[in-house]
Amino acid sequence: MSSPGRTRPPVNAHHLWDRETSPMSDVSELDIDVLVLDVLGALVDEPAGVEDPAAVAALALSARRLPPWSDTVAGLARLAERFVLIGLSNASRTALLGLNAHAGLRWHQALSAEDARAYKPDPEVYRLAVTVAGLPPERLLMVAAHAWDLRGAQALGLRTAHVARPVGDPPTASDRFDLYADGLADLADQLDALPGRRRSARG
Repeated sequence: MSSPGRTRPPVNAHHLWDRETSPMSDVSELDIDVLVLDVLGALVDEPAGVEDPAAVAALALSARRLPPWSDTVAGLARLAERFVLIGLSNASRTALLGLNAHAGLRWHQALSAEDARAYKPDPEVYRLAVTVAGLPPERLLMVAAHAWDLRGAQALGLRTAHVARPVGDPPTASDRFDLYADGLADLADQLDALPGRRRSARG
């Protein structure tokens, strides 16, 4: 499956690990209860020139055993102390299980687009996260390295945070996301700076 707005990089281990805008909000006005994070940009979007079905299958399975970004495990653990964390991915339930188990990722719940019978950036996938969270979209912060993913969430009313990654989809000049971070630690620092937030799973 391929996603609108993405340029597919050459296939290698880290590239497999890969997520109408509203005005940018004043950070001091953000009121967020739940963080929705992109778990995996893609497994193998397309054969990428590899025609051997066995080789394609091996590439897809290898993505489930990739190490996370260096700040991911500690960053998620820190965020989980303060917010409910929901992972949201186009990967299948089976792929998510293997990925999360291997990498030791900390989620309160991980959701697959499989449950929405659609793929991001289809609104139904983001609506799934909203339904599970049980909160209005504006109380959820979608966190991703892919601008196309954030635009999809933004169209449904979620707040948005772009986390820069070497193989992500960077924002364009016209994008207006609520937060921009260099990594999960930077994101946590910015969220810590918000006034009036209690340090608990839900604010």
